[in-house]
Amino acid sequence: MSAPLVTARDLSVRFEARAGLWGARGVVHAVEAVDLEIQRGETLALVGETGSGKTTLGRALLGLVPLHAGSVRFEGQELARLSQQALRPLRKRMQTIFQDPYASLSPRRTVGQTVGEALAIHGMGTPASRADHVARLLRRVGLSAEMADRLPRELSGGQRQRVGIARALAVEPAFIVADEPVSSLDASIQAQILNLLVDLQGELGLTYLFITHDLNVVEYLADRVAVMYLGRIVELAPVDALFAHPQHPYTEALLRAVPRLGTAGTRTVLAGEPPSALAPPAGCAFSSRCPHATERCHKEVPPSFAAGPGHQVACFLHESSIREPAA
Repeated sequence: MSAPLVTARDLSVRFEARAGLWGARGVVHAVEAVDLEIQRGETLALVGETGSGKTTLGRALLGLVPLHAGSVRFEGQELARLSQQALRPLRKRMQTIFQDPYASLSPRRTVGQTVGEALAIHGMGTPASRADHVARLLRRVGLSAEMADRLPRELSGGQRQRVGIARALAVEPAFIVADEPVSSLDASIQAQILNLLVDLQGELGLTYLFITHDLNVVEYLADRVAVMYLGRIVELAPVDALFAHPQHPYTEALLRAVPRLGTAGTRTVLAGEPPSALAPPAGCAFSSRCPHATERCHKEVPPSFAAGPGHQVACFLHESSIREPAA
């Protein structure tokens, strides 16, 4: 297997925060001790409840937030050690697609200006060739070249998201973080955008980190799935293995909560609320909601164990049948 495109080791991100308007300052443990590899050409889905740290992890992998600890390597280069000048060429190789296709577009800039901005920033081509490139990009994402003169308010939600995808593609990236890119769209439009992302990946050899809370989307789109809870990866597995044999109690609860045709009345809602990231528990973060938690779970953070080919799980529940910690 070739070297991973993106590698995170012991990655942690923390932020200072104030508890309430006049409250004392605290530290938000947004991402904690994450080890992760993303292979070239794959789609790794990152799932978990709201507030689990998914977006922060995605931004950390792009080098957009300072790290508290650990490292991120992209194409073999450690991002934190690079100067801004050395990092600039890598910025072209890493792009993002945002969740809200309206808020992420400037209301005063035309579609052509928005998509072509990155080309100008990176000095790619002449003004005339940039206009031609923008027209080709718009057609590639299913829009007419004439839309280059329109403003975001003149577009539908699906069209705006296509503009966001064209903007991400403009500088020919290798790695794209797609942060809930279809969650604000109607179901029929979601399917169109997902099919577009799949087609583009096949045509351009793109690598995706696909952040979502919709497990039905994950089952269709992803090669592997990382399940995140309160800043930690609690399970990582090929998509078929995770859906067929989830190993972590949190993953099992997420899958039981997914509504499916023909299962009326069987949907399970996960009880309780996650602990605060301002005061994470000493042991397993899921222990306060886990029906299998023992005294040890409340005191120790479980390591990640190998649970099968490419399958890792951070849970003491399976320790007796899982011999070796995952590499």
